[in-house]
Amino acid sequence: MRLLHRVGTPFAIALLFVSSAFAQNAAPAQSVPPSGATPRMANGKPDLSGVYQSSTRRGREWDAESPGEEPGIPAPRRPGDVRPGPREPIPFQDWARKQAQEYLNRRSIDDPAARCLPQPSPRTTPVGLFPVQLVQNAHDLVILYEYMDQARVIPIDGRGHPEDMEPSYKGNSVGHWDGDTLVVDVVNFKPGGWLNSGVFTSEQLHLTERYTRVDRDQLNYEVTVEDPKIFTKPWTMRATLMLREGTHLREYACVENNQDPDRYEKLLSTNPTIFLRNPEQK
Repeated sequence: MRLLHRVGTPFAIALLFVSSAFAQNAAPAQSVPPSGATPRMANGKPDLSGVYQSSTRRGREWDAESPGEEPGIPAPRRPGDVRPGPREPIPFQDWARKQAQEYLNRRSIDDPAARCLPQPSPRTTPVGLFPVQLVQNAHDLVILYEYMDQARVIPIDGRGHPEDMEPSYKGNSVGHWDGDTLVVDVVNFKPGGWLNSGVFTSEQLHLTERYTRVDRDQLNYEVTVEDPKIFTKPWTMRATLMLREGTHLREYACVENNQDPDRYEKLLSTNPTIFLRNPEQK
């Protein structure tokens, strides 16, 4: 059972995710007692297959932040949880930081997720509210995201990027093995995607993802973000994914009843003072 599986409208959910999706942008996961050996394919490579949740809790059950004794206060986490470390600052260029702040002042109404557009992996993988399913064979890794109802097919047998690829919201992905870690190179993005609240990107976005299944339950995700048009240097985010054997993906229909962006735009045109955010105002 997944509690809080559907919260509000798609626009409200988009705002929730842009503020929380990078909550696990952290140092590498700390060591915790393994729950079993890493499953492997016939060729000896780790089998990444499974349904995962971005979470620091082990266990078969969905991590729904169980309520504690005080109203609104979640119960303490169990011993042995993976603890995230400090977040890495986002190295915006000066002009890009001002633009990102303006997006936040407009309360992320410009977020492409509010328009139900596909999102890049760093936006969809670390979202703990929705599961991610990986299906692997010797030639391809298929990743299914419940959030935004997205899918990726990633060649993992040495094939390179196709010559006829065209820009897309999710980019084009190819993978190769570095020991027991699957490294995925993602290029050829459309400009204007968001990685987080106001963290916009250009057509020069380049992602390097690393998937490492450290034991039966835990899959570590790391992505290095490069975009010389927006950022001053590459930067990295990390998340811990935990196997959830009792979970399956459900249908996500973003466009159904997605009326909130129009309502917010009406506020902007009629009385923006009640909508726009002013961080300098105390």
